[in-house]
Amino acid sequence: MVVDHFDVIIVGGGPVGMALAISLHERGIPSLLLEAQGVPEQVKDPRPLALSFGSHLILQKLGVWSALPQITPITTIHISNRSHFGRTVLTSKDAGVPTLGYVVNYHDLYRAMHQQMHIHSVNYRVGATVTTIKIDAKQAQIEYQQAGENKQAITRLLVLADGGRLATQIEGINYHTHTYHQWAIVANIKTSATQSGLAYERFTSEGPIALLPSGDGFALVWTVPFSSAEAILSLDDSTFLAQLHHHFGDRLGKFMSTGKRSGFPLVLKYASPTIACRTALVGNAAQTLHPVAGQGFNLGLRDAWELTHEIIQSSALTSEIGLSRMLKAYANKRQIDRDAGKLFTHSLARIFITDLPLLQTFCGMGLSVLDSLPPIKRFVARRMIFGARG
Repeated sequence: MVVDHFDVIIVGGGPVGMALAISLHERGIPSLLLEAQGVPEQVKDPRPLALSFGSHLILQKLGVWSALPQITPITTIHISNRSHFGRTVLTSKDAGVPTLGYVVNYHDLYRAMHQQMHIHSVNYRVGATVTTIKIDAKQAQIEYQQAGENKQAITRLLVLADGGRLATQIEGINYHTHTYHQWAIVANIKTSATQSGLAYERFTSEGPIALLPSGDGFALVWTVPFSSAEAILSLDDSTFLAQLHHHFGDRLGKFMSTGKRSGFPLVLKYASPTIACRTALVGNAAQTLHPVAGQGFNLGLRDAWELTHEIIQSSALTSEIGLSRMLKAYANKRQIDRDAGKLFTHSLARIFITDLPLLQTFCGMGLSVLDSLPPIKRFVARRMIFGARG
């Protein structure tokens, strides 16, 4: 059996894994990207993805941004707490950036990144399912199946971007999971009010609901209790829109139409640590967050960007990628950002649904205080956009 050798092997060909592969290829690092599935086909109303302005800058540097067919800017975010006083409005001016972020179609981003990989002939193999991982101090060896054949490859550094399935084979890595007992329902919504770059994040006793500007309408991310998710998904369109209007309020006028609805369960899942012998975790393999405030993908993209920097630096200084000191440097640089992202989203997901009037009063006061203190608004906004270091 022929055994291939690479400096870096990435397992998991989603956008985070592809971002890492493109970045390494552009810098001349021999790498291989393995994806168990194929390229997703075009579907109606696929899920939205909120990208921070910082993520936009990374995707620009990777040559991906210009290939996206529809990009909707978010210039303002209106944050409120249903049935309680207090609200905050964050603007791009508050953060000192042209726009707070953008809403794109997940599948559009996936295809744009795949196109960029094809243009630059990145070493990318689809339908490749990794079955076995063996690691020692000198290398990592993987076995995978592709087109009915068993194959092997050896690498100095194994990067898992697969969502965490394979990390159970890595000694020393453990996962911590918190189940929210909630689902997120996503759909594309049209309202009687025209979108103008204004995004809404509204907290309710059942969980947050977000309406993000997308095209000429809005992308909905509606957090609902697990017990009612299936019933809401099965509603006819008019009843669904009526319930959504009742839940969200009148800020956008009448809810006119909805596209295809889909839903998924919400959990907080994170690895500890995110490195092991010759191994690093990025994206959903490192952490899966509650979608409130749209931090998950942006955090994963920063994982890939920081890891690229450490790999390049390690290659230039020692010609040895995957050593313990390189991996520790990566983990240390990402620790504050990861911890802050977990704490921020988990706190928002839990505090605002707590049925304690006094606590909700303090939450409302907090929103009002934040709205009246521009330096604090800038601090919060820039950390949502660029990560914990702002």
